[in-house]
Amino acid sequence: MLEEDVFFLSSALLGGVPGEVIRSRPLTGPAALSSASRNDLVLYRSTAVDGTPIAVSGIVALPSTPAPQDGYPLVSWAHGTLGLGDKCAPSRDSPELAERLPEHHRINQAPHVLLNALLEAGWAVAMTDYEGLGTRGVHPYLLGESEAYGVLDIAVAARNLHPQISTRLAVVGHSQGGQAALFAGHHAPTRTPGLDLCAVAALAPASHIKDDVLAGSRYSGTTPGLAFTPMLLTGAIIGSTAGATADDTAIDARQVLTDRAYELFESSGDRCRVELSTTELWGGIPGTEQFRGDLAGDPNPHQREFLRQLDLTNPALTAPAPVRISHAQKDTRVAIAHTNRLVPELAALGNDITYRIHPTTADAGTLGPHFGLLTTDTPELLQWLHRHVTAA
Repeated sequence: MLEEDVFFLSSALLGGVPGEVIRSRPLTGPAALSSASRNDLVLYRSTAVDGTPIAVSGIVALPSTPAPQDGYPLVSWAHGTLGLGDKCAPSRDSPELAERLPEHHRINQAPHVLLNALLEAGWAVAMTDYEGLGTRGVHPYLLGESEAYGVLDIAVAARNLHPQISTRLAVVGHSQGGQAALFAGHHAPTRTPGLDLCAVAALAPASHIKDDVLAGSRYSGTTPGLAFTPMLLTGAIIGSTAGATADDTAIDARQVLTDRAYELFESSGDRCRVELSTTELWGGIPGTEQFRGDLAGDPNPHQREFLRQLDLTNPALTAPAPVRISHAQKDTRVAIAHTNRLVPELAALGNDITYRIHPTTADAGTLGPHFGLLTTDTPELLQWLHRHVTAA
């Protein structure tokens, strides 16, 4: 076994406190943030949604400026969709992976413009890989509670590793991570009562996922977007079994998918999203050939539970701090129409909401406006964070 792989293995005895650092070491290479005075690869204790102790990996980065008297404010960053395999984790980015999966590498690097700007502004940054990415186990894609634990527990781990980090916390995420940030904001009061959550920012957050799945099930053509099906089903299966009773339906993927799609599903667990999108895999199967029967009109019990689990991923939740949502008007990866529905849902719950729509974004090449948003939104986001955290 490679020494690098050994780092991500955790002890069989994981009965410690969430946020406790299992091990850490300095991190260099593409995954490290260039504006940091130091980057640490960390393995920390967390909890699966069924209560099982687990280990989660991530990165903690410190600014180059001296710590203020009350410590560095902290941003816990939630990354966007990368896939299901351990190799897909942001902390595992490498020159070898960049050569093999160049688009995946570009997606990994895209948030660095924002994260380096935070460091240059005097923030410490913690970046979870999420449960099951980087470490053993399955990644419960878009399972909000799991994501929240990963995002919040690494904030505790960062302070345990570096006492010069303050208790002032902001949670920021993009795409899948925008959805994760909203869940983390909701769970923060009970999960991390020792931290002062001051702000939650979600850039192009995933929401109303069920609508996309139902639309995809009616689509007679092929599209790389169907790569989300195995990731969503993986998360839904875990969600359906966590805390289930004898009367509940635990999802059987064979009853959800056609035989052809199930064969693809069985080979999806170690793949990154860009691999799943190829024509050899989910990018080559028509949407109408994914699901048994009529998912949109007459789903079977396993499909109904799948759809119910997708409803539970919608991040319309209360948060104890101001919430900022931003989106690119021309985003082709996460439809702004969903965010236009999400924002009033959040406001109706009593949240303090700021919503910023960018008509145009920086050029992100083939990654498009969804990732161009990261560059375009950074200056305004930093000002907003300063008002709610560092100037408070």
